[in-house]
Amino acid sequence: MRAVLTRVTSASVVIDGETVGKIGNGFLVLLGVSVKDTEAEADKMADKVCGLRVFEDENGKMNLNLATVDGELLVVSQFTLFADCKSRRPGFTGAARPDTAIPLYERFMENCRARGFHVEHGEFGADMKVESVNDGPVTIIMDTETL
Repeated sequence: MRAVLTRVTSASVVIDGETVGKIGNGFLVLLGVSVKDTEAEADKMADKVCGLRVFEDENGKMNLNLATVDGELLVVSQFTLFADCKSRRPGFTGAARPDTAIPLYERFMENCRARGFHVEHGEFGADMKVESVNDGPVTIIMDTETL
């Protein structure tokens, strides 16, 4: 499982002109599920995302986590995180099919909610317009194979 995590002051996702998810301070999470992922990877990724200390403390150091700053999450499915770019036209055989990916995407979000976080999301497989006001900017790439 891969995530591109961006610290934001706000973020939203729009489908067909309608805002379906919107957050204030927190994380925009682009989440990709691979063909090898299981519930264990979804649990591990949620634990890492929710505990990551990248918000600034009173000394300007990245030392605070999402809970400390009352942060929210906007999670957007992103199969393209598993693009194989060996040729000019990317292949996506490393990305899980929807029947596997959707339950793991939902499990990730449920794990975050179970920790007390407000979680908004896009729609799996939809054509989405994602807007964010990046804070810092702080953007981190996470992969459960290296966590």
